[in-house]
Amino acid sequence: MRETTSFHHSQVTAEQRELLDQVLDKWSLQVLDQLCGRSLRFNELRRALPVVTQKSLTTTLRRLERNGMVERVIVGTRPVAVEYRIAPLGKTLQQLIDALLGWSEAHLPEVQRAREHFDARSPGAG
Repeated sequence: MRETTSFHHSQVTAEQRELLDQVLDKWSLQVLDQLCGRSLRFNELRRALPVVTQKSLTTTLRRLERNGMVERVIVGTRPVAVEYRIAPLGKTLQQLIDALLGWSEAHLPEVQRAREHFDARSPGAG
């Protein structure tokens, strides 16, 4: 099959794999999706993602901040509050996140059928 894009790597590097693992993990994609819309305080993010634990959300936000995707901003109110915003580097992911979410919405029924077909052929696999 012919490659249709001009961007091609024959191997994913360890650094790329680590970054993608951290950006596309269980909670990061959802946090980035929420922050692409607007800045949020920690508890607002928790309400937006009710199944995430406080510990997991804290870990995710720190990892995204460390990777330059999210900014932690001290809001000068009383009491002092912390707000999380999408960083310029994180904003570059918005189209990719939208594309992934759109793809999953469009293809989820097909994936579910494939899972059902697989599970029917492979008892105990699901």
